[in-house]
Amino acid sequence: MSRFKALFNFYINSSIHVALSVCALTWITLLEFGIPWDTLLIGFIFFASITGYNFVKYFGLARFHHRSLAHWLKVIQVFSLLSFLAMIYFGLKLKEMTWLYIVGFGIVTFLYAIPFLPRKFLFDHQQNLRNVGGVKVYIIGLTWAGVTVILPLVNNDFQLNSDALITLVQRFLFVLALMLPFEIRDLNYDSLKLATIPQQIGIKNTKMVGVILMLFFVILELFKASVTCHFLTAVCFIALVTLAFIWASKKEQFEYYCSFWVEGIPVLWLALVLLLEFF
Repeated sequence: MSRFKALFNFYINSSIHVALSVCALTWITLLEFGIPWDTLLIGFIFFASITGYNFVKYFGLARFHHRSLAHWLKVIQVFSLLSFLAMIYFGLKLKEMTWLYIVGFGIVTFLYAIPFLPRKFLFDHQQNLRNVGGVKVYIIGLTWAGVTVILPLVNNDFQLNSDALITLVQRFLFVLALMLPFEIRDLNYDSLKLATIPQQIGIKNTKMVGVILMLFFVILELFKASVTCHFLTAVCFIALVTLAFIWASKKEQFEYYCSFWVEGIPVLWLALVLLLEFF
């Protein structure tokens, strides 16, 4: 049992789970716009997500404690290096126009983790975008939305239209909502200077923000030029599931509440879309 838990913790801590969620959202975009499965792009996004998330999470630890790294962190470092090489392999096969967007998202990820801002612009001692008060969730939301909506459309020469823009906004709202349980959980650990949403308006109002986000998430689906019954059903269902997790969130959560269950909601969304398309 302890070996299984160790493997499961590696699955979570090495960012495989979150990478699958990013890929799930990308596949949903392909399905929604009638684009065939894109192995090269999905492969790139999977390994890029692992590389990017592990870089953000472990850069500070690897930088200051390289010689005394725990065994599991060393394993994650090696795994991240292999993922980086795989990312390059798949990335070199993508279209040039796609790379213009990839570079933009890559720069944001880099600045999110690397100290570069003068201290006078910050609210804490860390000089990176991650620690600028009040912007973390919006950076994550924009990055996820761009990667999972813009990249699959651009790489498949899809002409961006009003439906694509609506989907981009929907994805941004969805990711913001997914971040709320994490923000509530981290109230016990985040510096007050970070000005997270729960710190500014409290837990109850944060949950109300989640309701508003999901309401607009569903309403926007009705404004698309081509609304299908199964996609609308999936959107409504996943909005309710997301709201249930937001409403049940509290500062004291069990270990995998956010890192597995909340972060796995996009995979559930994909499974539902595939199931409804099959029937």
